[in-house]
Amino acid sequence: MTRFTTLAALALTATAGTAFAESHAATGNPMVGGAPMFADKTIVENAVNSADHTTLVAAVQAAGLVDTLSGDGPFTVFAPTNDAFAMISEDTLTALMQPEAKAQLATILTCHVVAANAMSDAIAGMIADDGGMHPVPTVGGCTLQAKMDGDDIILTDENGRAATVTIADVRQSNGVIHVIDRVLLPKQ
Repeated sequence: MTRFTTLAALALTATAGTAFAESHAATGNPMVGGAPMFADKTIVENAVNSADHTTLVAAVQAAGLVDTLSGDGPFTVFAPTNDAFAMISEDTLTALMQPEAKAQLATILTCHVVAANAMSDAIAGMIADDGGMHPVPTVGGCTLQAKMDGDDIILTDENGRAATVTIADVRQSNGVIHVIDRVLLPKQ
C-alpha cells in the first residue's frame, strides 16, 4: 500500500467515523462509558459496550439475568457504574459473584429494574404529582423512593442509600437505562 493510499484510507475511516457519530447523535441517545447506545438494541447488547458498566455486565451474567434483560420488556434499569460497585468492599463483591450467591445477587440486581418504560420526564412528573416523593416498586421486590434535587433524580433504597441518576433516558429496544452512581440494596 502506498503512503497516499494509506492516508486516503485513514481519511475515509475518519470521515466514516464522523458520519457514524453524527448519525448516532441524531438518535438523541447519549454515549455511555465511551460507547454509543443504540435504541434498536437491547439493554444487554448496549451495556456490554459501556466501559463504565463492566462490573454490572459481569454481575448480570453471574446472576443469570442475561436472557431476562434481553427479553421484550419493557424495562427501566437503573444501571450502577463500575465506580458505584467499587463502593462495595472487594470481598463482598467477590462473594456475591460466586454461584452460591446467585439468588442474592439476582435480588440485588432486580432491585434496579422496573417493569415499565419510565423516561426521566415521566418519573419527574410522578414525583411532582406525589408531592415531592414517589415510590418506585422494582422487579426484585424493593421499593425505591424517587425525589428531585434540582434537575437530578435521586433514588433512595430501603436502607437509606441514595443514588443520583447521572445519565438519563438511554433508550433501548426493550426499555430505558438511567445510569446511577451507587448500588442500591434490598432492605437489610
